[in-house]
Amino acid sequence: MGLQGYLLVSAILFGIGAFGFMARRNAILMLISIELMLNAVNLSLVAFNAYGPPGSPAGAIFALLVMAVAAAEATVGLALVIAIIRTRKTAEVDQYADLKE
Repeated sequence: MGLQGYLLVSAILFGIGAFGFMARRNAILMLISIELMLNAVNLSLVAFNAYGPPGSPAGAIFALLVMAVAAAEATVGLALVIAIIRTRKTAEVDQYADLKE
């Protein structure tokens, strides 16, 4: 499985995550879809590091950066979603329209 195989799997995972984010109305499932998209990016970056120019740590550095962003997003995003769910008693994002005001 060469670089093209990893990129194909990464693109499929990213597409599933993007579809899941747009099709779902549950806030927690939307966060899971975002995590799936970030992991798809990580897979492509690690594949680039493995099959890219020798001695270039660019893929690994970007993968670590994406993992740090994913950890921060999961921590802050999940805390906010759980706080909203506790006050609103629902995880459906359609019910959060009054938060815009």
